[in-house]
Amino acid sequence: MNSGTPTGGRGIRRAVLTVAVGLALQAGAANAQDNAGQDQAATAPTQDEQAVNLDAVSVTGYRASLEKAMDIKRAETGMVDAIVAEDIANFPDLNLAESLQRIPGVVITRDAGEGRNISVRGLGPDFTRVRINGMEALTTVGGSDQSGGSNRSRGFDFNVFASDLFSQLVVRKTASADVEEGSLGATVDLRTARPFDYDGFTFAASGQAGYNDMADKVNPRVAGLIANTWADGRFGALLSVAYSERQVREEGSNSGRWYSGTSNRGFNPDSPYSQAVSPDVYAPYFPRYTLLEHDQKRLGVTGSLQFKLDDDTEFSLDGLYSKIDARRVEKYIEAISFAYPNQKPNMVVTDGEIDPVSGGLLYGQFDNAGIRSEQRLDKWNTVFKQLSLSGEHRFSDSFKINGQVGTSSSKHDNPIQTTIIMDKVGVDGYSYDYRDSAKFPVFDYGVDPTDPNGWSLAEIRLRPQYVENQFDTGSLDFTWNMGPSFSLKGGILAKNYTFRTNEYRRSAEAVVPTFADGTTTVPAELTELAKLQGITGHPGSWAIPDLTAISDLLDINSGTGIYTLNQRTANVRNVGEKDRGAWLMADFGFDVGSVPVSGNVGVRYVQTSQTSTGYATVGTSLLQTTVSRKYDDTLPSLNLVAEITPDFLIRFGAAKVMARPSLGSLNPGVAVSVTSGHNYVNGGNPALDPIRADTADLGFEWYFQEGAMLGLALFYKDIASFVQGTSTVMPYSQSGLPAALLNGTGATVNDEFTFTVPLNTPGGELKGAEFNYTQPFSFLPGKWANLGAQLNYTYVDSQIQYLTATGASSLKTDLTGLSKNSYNGTLFYEGQRLGARVSYTHRDGYYTQVPASVPGFDFHGMNAVNTVDASLSWKLNKRLELSLEGINLTNASSYEWVGTSSWKLPLTYTETGREILLGVRYKL
Repeated sequence: MNSGTPTGGRGIRRAVLTVAVGLALQAGAANAQDNAGQDQAATAPTQDEQAVNLDAVSVTGYRASLEKAMDIKRAETGMVDAIVAEDIANFPDLNLAESLQRIPGVVITRDAGEGRNISVRGLGPDFTRVRINGMEALTTVGGSDQSGGSNRSRGFDFNVFASDLFSQLVVRKTASADVEEGSLGATVDLRTARPFDYDGFTFAASGQAGYNDMADKVNPRVAGLIANTWADGRFGALLSVAYSERQVREEGSNSGRWYSGTSNRGFNPDSPYSQAVSPDVYAPYFPRYTLLEHDQKRLGVTGSLQFKLDDDTEFSLDGLYSKIDARRVEKYIEAISFAYPNQKPNMVVTDGEIDPVSGGLLYGQFDNAGIRSEQRLDKWNTVFKQLSLSGEHRFSDSFKINGQVGTSSSKHDNPIQTTIIMDKVGVDGYSYDYRDSAKFPVFDYGVDPTDPNGWSLAEIRLRPQYVENQFDTGSLDFTWNMGPSFSLKGGILAKNYTFRTNEYRRSAEAVVPTFADGTTTVPAELTELAKLQGITGHPGSWAIPDLTAISDLLDINSGTGIYTLNQRTANVRNVGEKDRGAWLMADFGFDVGSVPVSGNVGVRYVQTSQTSTGYATVGTSLLQTTVSRKYDDTLPSLNLVAEITPDFLIRFGAAKVMARPSLGSLNPGVAVSVTSGHNYVNGGNPALDPIRADTADLGFEWYFQEGAMLGLALFYKDIASFVQGTSTVMPYSQSGLPAALLNGTGATVNDEFTFTVPLNTPGGELKGAEFNYTQPFSFLPGKWANLGAQLNYTYVDSQIQYLTATGASSLKTDLTGLSKNSYNGTLFYEGQRLGARVSYTHRDGYYTQVPASVPGFDFHGMNAVNTVDASLSWKLNKRLELSLEGINLTNASSYEWVGTSSWKLPLTYTETGREILLGVRYKL
């Protein structure tokens, strides 16, 4: 296994920090005031009155949030970015992921039109750790098959929470010894509000009505916060609540995949259109239109108690509860015979047109096709709970300790995942046509798709599933100020993490029940009509099985007889990790000539004890398998800040970092096959090493006026090894799997096996740059001074060596999920009464899978995404405010494809529409 230690010329490049002193001169910066709604004074004010008036015109709203975030960034030794909400329901976005995409280097993936995961500097969700109130946490939700299904990875699903619950987001892009390990991309700190954040009694409430133009539904969104302090500010309590509903339609098209005749059998060899039966021609797997109806309800509650026993001792007790309930209905119609090897050879190609570049059969007409209509119902929920107690005690002016204990859990339950399918077989005259549009193909089903007659019940699928994540954490740290420019910090941390997942399926899934007449013919009254209304389909309506009526009639949820459910062992597994760590770090400051330099240097040591349990298949027998292992990491880090002038900073950071392997890759559930001297092992690999990297960062920040900043950050990561599913031949003894799996097979641990499992493979370099600019235009005259802009741009490039299924070198290209270019721009206006902003966000296209799952293709990828959001607010008085917000105003779509660097074929395309929210906010 790869130890993660770079060889040769790789590793952290020696960096020489060359300081060039530049003088920035600012002349004539006049502060303009917004006098809207103010009566002009009849007489000139005195000097003291002028001072009072200036103090009264405080910066509020979006501009104030930017300034507070900038203060956090400037004060940190490492490279961080922050987003701050002034009060409850005053976050700049409705979703945490969508807020985070405003930060340089952060891009998001969406599910049902809402931000779900983030990637930082080209590294995907699995490489980003999230802490809530200082403790690591993980939340997972369910999704449609085309959006990844239920999350069983280390990627954090941000759509569990309403953004109203949080007061601060901080993205830590460089490592330091006092922040625990586990991230290659960034550590994201989410913080809920505490009573000591406010001055005495505080009450705020908001309400919004949201409208989605594709769903044509209006939904409520409310939030409230109440906080107070007593006993001269020594005791405080806070409670906040947020509730929202959201109904969305997701409409589009889906090809499934594209297969050639050599990879999935060909069409009927006697087809009149002879070119179409060439083994090199690609045809879609199940070409169709898709209609998904999402209905979700989200409730969040935070509570906090703070105690200041005396000037030296303080405790905080924080609780967070969030629950998202979702109901999703999926409706499809497709030609299913393309997907089945026993049906495709019977299809007769009567006409077609092949794209000469890709070899894709973009248009085809067929006889003897199978048409399928289906409806799927998912009901799922995720409940997140966290409780933490933290405290600080100062023994003297120079020595203090901090401690924290807490627990968090995320339980995702998907008890209902029911699909009812009906077919028509032997249909002549079916055709699909992608020639004019890859997104809106034209279908002729050979029959009237809206006709409810003549359908046969083909399948009933029941597939409930469950995912649970839990963290139990305890830490104790100290700070020892040993002088005016030197302090020593250190601590210990113990963290237990548990992941469990389970899935059930019908034990007799192939058995199709009959109706009262003894046949599988679906009565017309047990069907309904699906109709696209957000996009133009060809056709846009079709008959589907009435899932509720059929479920009730056949009692398919009884759990007995042919509806008995058994575990699907491929998704019955768990991972347990015990992390024990200690760290030591020195904070220091010194002068280089006239230049103050501050920073920290430290080291973190962590030992990971990991246990993975799953089901292995040996021949036809199932054997529960548990594999345990330990590994440790020593992670040094250095951060420096040079204050060239009071407003111009240069930062440098270097560190060794690590991220633990994906949970799915650690599954010891494998299939062992020993036949005629051919030995195979297929499945997971619990012996994987972490992904390790050496990092270096260099940043320049110029705070050229109040509330303004110009910044450039350069970053480099040398990823020592990556994890990829591939095949290799090696002795069984080197696999880390228990020898017991070979019992009865006749093989020994010294025999060579072909392992088709995830392996630590060669990594590669990742490098990039971030540009960041924020400025209020206070130099402009009159009310124009209330304008401001926030711009950022990120470029990322990587070269990761991918391997083929046989273990040979394949493509050397970007990481999956990496967008080379991303940028965000916001223009804002913040007057005394009127507040407004408009934001534009761009994310380049990126690969979703390398190499592709089907021979003949290199990779799967997503097209670029551009979104526009806007908001308006009007203060009726100092307590009451009206707001109007628009989300995804350009109706940005999602488009995934499969292909090579020179051609693409469509996979999925969806739209979710625009959202408009009208609201009111009150603060006492």
